[in-house]
Amino acid sequence: MSERLLEKLEILADAAKYDASCASSGGTRRNARPGGIGSVTGAGICHSFTPDGRCVSLLKILLTNFCVYDCAYCVSRRSSNVKRARFSVGEVVTLTLDLYRRNCIEGLFLSSGIARSEDDTMEDLVRVAKSLREEHGFRGYIHLKTIPGASPELIAQAGLYADRLSMNVELPSDGSLARFAPEKSAREIKRGMAQTRACIEEAAPGKRAAGEIRKAKQPKFSPAGQSTQMIVGADGADDASIIAASANFYAAYKLKRVYYSAFSPNGHPSANLPKTETPLAREHRLYQSDWLLRFYGFSLPEVQEAMDGGMLDLSMDPKLAWALKHRQRFPVDVNTADRELLLRVPGLGTRAVDKVIASRRSGRLSLEDVRRVCGGLNRARDFIVAADWNPPQLDSGKLKARFTRVPEQMMLL
Repeated sequence: MSERLLEKLEILADAAKYDASCASSGGTRRNARPGGIGSVTGAGICHSFTPDGRCVSLLKILLTNFCVYDCAYCVSRRSSNVKRARFSVGEVVTLTLDLYRRNCIEGLFLSSGIARSEDDTMEDLVRVAKSLREEHGFRGYIHLKTIPGASPELIAQAGLYADRLSMNVELPSDGSLARFAPEKSAREIKRGMAQTRACIEEAAPGKRAAGEIRKAKQPKFSPAGQSTQMIVGADGADDASIIAASANFYAAYKLKRVYYSAFSPNGHPSANLPKTETPLAREHRLYQSDWLLRFYGFSLPEVQEAMDGGMLDLSMDPKLAWALKHRQRFPVDVNTADRELLLRVPGLGTRAVDKVIASRRSGRLSLEDVRRVCGGLNRARDFIVAADWNPPQLDSGKLKARFTRVPEQMMLL
């Protein structure tokens, strides 16, 4: 690898670390021609760490950090005094294949600044993915960041080569985007996300318009779906507003994930932005709230009930906060409660609940039986009844004191 290419890699990998929209979950192995390389599972993924401690996956790079936009929150904005670089399409392809063969990566996350125009940038991103797939038989995971305002034809092409597409909404509200990124259009972002959703649904197995005869093998379009990212703490939006925006994005665009990125002032000297970094604990609590919506059957109002003044309690996970505000619903009997209610018990995850339901078919469960399937029994025991266990009735204040003795400890759902 040449010294010049290494220098570009250092600059453009560093510039990409602020984008949290990177995950290969949901990807499937590509049926490329025989002799292709790469996969979406197994070992070989390299990681890097941002200055605030966040772990990110490589190869995660920008095509370029030159940008015609001047978004206040972006380190690559036009007015930012940073070292600039640009990869050619061929350099990204060569770098991806070389690092894969060295067992450093399993795939590619590729985003870009807008060096010339939206279409020029999107065209280059598509060319990278197309070359990897068609010229080199690369079967590994590819995540492309689509560009708001790019032509629908280019986004349609991108989905044929990428496992996942994403387009960042950046901030929770249109008003915040207009304030901090006036050159970007919330309408264009939403239009792009809507188009990606339509293409994914059109390519879904069995999807056929009236009177249309579908080909035997319909090309897959972004089989791992689409995602987006919101910056947390840059615009003053509270957690209730952020979660409400996420719920709307999930419903409107069928997203696989919304990623939350805690704002850090590193590299962001704009006078309009906060001078202190957003606690990573807040980002973590937002992810937990997001999971309550997606996997635990909580409604948006229920998640917001776990908040105080529109903000999540950083000292405890939101499911525990909700349970402490609804003590009248607990304890629940693990031998009779339905799945929906068991999922609301602090310390019981989705797998643990399924194991409890499966195990009780063989007889009544004791506290020890629950312990065998539940890694969070220390929290769950005060909210459940078992064959040999009935918890003392502690008030919410005492329970909160017990579980928040070490506020910085991050308890899992």
